Amino acid sequence: MINFTVGPVQSSPEVRAIGAEHVPYFRTPEFSAVMLENEALMQRFVKAPEGARTVFITGSGTASMEAAVMNVLSPADKVLLVNGGSFGQRFCELCQIHQIPFEQIKLDTGKALTADHLAAFENKGFTAFLVNIHETSTGVRYDAELIGDFCRRNGLVLIVDAISSFLADDFDMAAMGADVMITGSQKALACPPGISVLVLSKKAVERIEHNDVRCMYLDLKSALKNGERGQTPFTPAVGTLLQIHARLKGIEAMGGVEAETAKIAALAADFRSRIADLPLEVCSESLSNAVTPLMTKNCSAYDVFTVLKDEYGIWVCPNGGEYKDKIFRVGHIGDLTVEDNRILSDALHDLVKREILR
Repeated sequence: MINFTVGPVQSSPEVRAIGAEHVPYFRTPEFSAVMLENEALMQRFVKAPEGARTVFITGSGTASMEAAVMNVLSPADKVLLVNGGSFGQRFCELCQIHQIPFEQIKLDTGKALTADHLAAFENKGFTAFLVNIHETSTGVRYDAELIGDFCRRNGLVLIVDAISSFLADDFDMAAMGADVMITGSQKALACPPGISVLVLSKKAVERIEHNDVRCMYLDLKSALKNGERGQTPFTPAVGTLLQIHARLKGIEAMGGVEAETAKIAALAADFRSRIADLPLEVCSESLSNAVTPLMTKNCSAYDVFTVLKDEYGIWVCPNGGEYKDKIFRVGHIGDLTVEDNRILSDALHDLVKREILR
C-alpha cells in the first residue's frame, strides 16, 4: 500500500526500525536528555518566542487541543474561534464541555478567512482566539499574518492548532504572536500516532500556573514541572518519543525545517500538476502544502477512495458526513516521493478510462 492520507502517514525506514526495537526504561538520564533535545528542536522548528516551553502529551492531537482549552482558558474568558470544518467544530465542542464562553466565525466549506470576517469582532471584549491554522477536513489554510495582526490589536491569547500544517507550511510562532502551538506525531513528523505536542509562550505558561484545573492526566502544570528534568508525569509513549527524536534530528541534518517544508511543497506542486486534466476540482480557496482536497463532479468520491484502496493498493483520505460522496483528499506528508505521485496519478487516469472517475 502507498499511503496518501494525512495521518497516520508513511514513516522512513529509520523511524520504523526504532519501532521494531524493545522499548527502553524511561526514568533515566539518557531518556531525559532525549526529551530535552526534543523540546529544544521543537521550539527551534516553530520559531518559538523566548522563554517558551514544550509539553509532550501521550494522546492524539485532540488531547492537546483539550489540554490547551482547559489549562490556558477559563470561564472568565471570552473566546473567538474559527469554525471552517470538523476540527473547528471540535474547538467549539471543547469550549462547551469546559464552559468557556465563545463565539464562532462559521465558514463555508473551502472558504478562506478574510479581514471582513474579523472586522465585526474588533474591540468586542474577546480575550482569546482559537484557530486550526490548516482545517484538515477541508484543506483550507488560514492567513497567519491576518490572524496574528487581529490578535495583537485586540490583545488576545492566540491558540493555534497546527497539527497538519507543522513542517508542511511556513510557521513562525513568534512572528504570528501565537501563545500555544499544537501538533501531532502522525502528521508531517511522520511517526506513529500517540504523541501530541504543545509549544507554549511565557504568557501561556503564566496562565497555566494560575489556572485551577481539575484534571490529573491533562494538567499542564504537572507536565511543565516534570519537563524541567526531561520527564513526563506518567508513562509516555516511549518508543514514539524516540522516533520523534530521530525524525527531528534527521530534519536538522537535512537542512532544517525550511528544507523539509520546501520538499513537501514540491511534492504537492508535482501532484497538482499531474492531475490538472482530470475531472476533479481543487475545493479550497487557500491551500496548504499538506493536502490537496478534491471534489468529484459526476461520481462518488467515496467510490474513488474504495477502488483505489481495494484495486490499486493506494490509500487516499475520504471525507465523512455530507461530503462523503463529494470530496476526497490527497496528502503530501510522510515518506512519499515523486514516483509515488506518478503511481497515484496513473491510477486516477485509469479510473477515468474505466469511467469510475468522471
